[in-house]
Amino acid sequence: MIYYISFLLFCQRPLASLNKNIAISSTIRLLRSLVTSIFLYACESWTLAADTERRIRAMEMRCYRRQLGISYYKDHITKEEVRRRIENAIGPHDLLTIVRQRKLKWYGDTTRSSGLAKTIMQGTVNGGRRRGRQKKRWDDNIREWTGLELRNTSRKDEDREEWKAVVKISSAAPRRIPNLRKR
Repeated sequence: MIYYISFLLFCQRPLASLNKNIAISSTIRLLRSLVTSIFLYACESWTLAADTERRIRAMEMRCYRRQLGISYYKDHITKEEVRRRIENAIGPHDLLTIVRQRKLKWYGDTTRSSGLAKTIMQGTVNGGRRRGRQKKRWDDNIREWTGLELRNTSRKDEDREEWKAVVKISSAAPRRIPNLRKR
């Protein structure tokens, strides 16, 4: 739902089409301030599966193409070229990297605190998981990105500087997700 709202707010009517005299860097800054803030609302609580990551990348690319005035069908311009143009205008900016950073920072903050959020996050429920392939859980993302078990991350995040280094290394999102299914 949040993808659709963000797309409707900014990507359907690009600012570049309203006034051709507006610089691309200005429209991209408006995209960052208007859409990104709405899109990333409460992203710390998301569980990022491969499908969710794909949708985030698609929404981001759709907005960038609209801002640059690039058609999907008429102009044969690759994603890498669009991303290069955006990086030339405003520097590197990736929504998945921001989501990962926010999620890892929030995890570090809550495990250092002694509040209800820490109790809920570290608590367990009696019983087992369902049969079959398991759905990805929130803490599975933390394990996957840091490469550490949760008991080891709780030791690392006690030291803020060490956790900041872990967040910086772990939040770098790969540019492309490998195609898992052959079509």
